[in-house]
Amino acid sequence: MQHESTSQYLRASDIVRNRKTGKPGILPISQATWWAWVKAQKAPAPIKLSPGVTVWEKAQVIAFAESLAKEVVQ
Repeated sequence: MQHESTSQYLRASDIVRNRKTGKPGILPISQATWWAWVKAQKAPAPIKLSPGVTVWEKAQVIAFAESLAKEVVQ
């Protein structure tokens, strides 16, 4: 019996905007801000797949973005 994971993962480049290419991310912030939030434990905890690959669960990132949007509205 195989266990199929339904989780989707995002890299930092998928989450933040890229000024060089103009590619929008899920959040309109820089990579430096994202990593500062991760370090401060404001953003979801990363998952380290290998020394050069860090990802986040997509559902957690979306929930985090929605919580930020609610803070702005209030």
